[in-house]
Amino acid sequence: MASMARARPTLLLPHDPQGSRLAVVFPGQGSQYAGMADPWLTHEAGRFVLEECSSAVGLDLVEICRDGDALARTDLVQPAQFACDVAAFRVLESEAVQPVVVAGHSLGEYAALVAAGVLDLQSTARAVAERGAATHEAAISHPGAMTALVGVSPEDAADLCRTAGRGDVLAVANENSTSQTVLSGTVAAIERAEALARTRNVKAVRLKVEGAFHSPLIQPALDRVRRAIAGLEFREPRFAVIPNASGRPTTSPHEIRDLLGRQLMSPVRWSRTMESLADFAVDTVIEAGPSDVLTRLARRSIPGARAVAVGSPEDARSVMARQATAP
Repeated sequence: MASMARARPTLLLPHDPQGSRLAVVFPGQGSQYAGMADPWLTHEAGRFVLEECSSAVGLDLVEICRDGDALARTDLVQPAQFACDVAAFRVLESEAVQPVVVAGHSLGEYAALVAAGVLDLQSTARAVAERGAATHEAAISHPGAMTALVGVSPEDAADLCRTAGRGDVLAVANENSTSQTVLSGTVAAIERAEALARTRNVKAVRLKVEGAFHSPLIQPALDRVRRAIAGLEFREPRFAVIPNASGRPTTSPHEIRDLLGRQLMSPVRWSRTMESLADFAVDTVIEAGPSDVLTRLARRSIPGARAVAVGSPEDARSVMARQATAP
């Protein structure tokens, strides 16, 4: 581990004209696919992360990543996804990535905090495993679903949510962009929302998740998740992080801890996160992990910025080689 350690870069704020303008973002649950860990096994830094996380949680995360049925279970996919996200970042670090700011979507926020040096790898892996187990149990005891509304403003999505709720739990879970909002709630309420969306010529896409995350239905998991967070040591970040619950950058460990404690029940304010990245004048957004969902959102949300997904060591080398030669 010592051989891979790097000196912490000076925190670069958005007004620093000499600073790097690169952001790294981390996908969350729902981005997984069978075999997603395999590319990182070919690189020493990625393999190290997968082994450390597997040891920390007492699971063979590589084998879980190869099993599509296992990846459908929240308690198994969350530590597996977390490990792959961090593995991607460690490989990028080996290629000399120097972000000015990081952010992660829902579960991805934990990987972002490890990347920023706020949290250490093994204790965070254990906290993520506890989060996965708690939310898995809550999803079973309080069944629900999630659906993405595409091509609708946040205001219209919120109005559709209020109209379709009819006394059932139905909430805005993810504010992904100015044209995409995810709703979370009971199955009946989600079905009404999807039917209402069709009458308004709004596309609704049911998400392949186990429960109604970021809604009151996940409340039974809250105490366990907060206890897991309370057991973590929060340190000064190497660079700014953007918590989901605020969508605004911070370098305060106290604020980061507080907002992470709110995250489970709060909407993921990703659209606001993209605004914050634009305020940093980032010219490149790298998505570290097994997805390009955040890459596509960044391309639509940050005019002029280059957005790329890194799902393998080859991607990391290619991206950083191009970054080194960029004007």
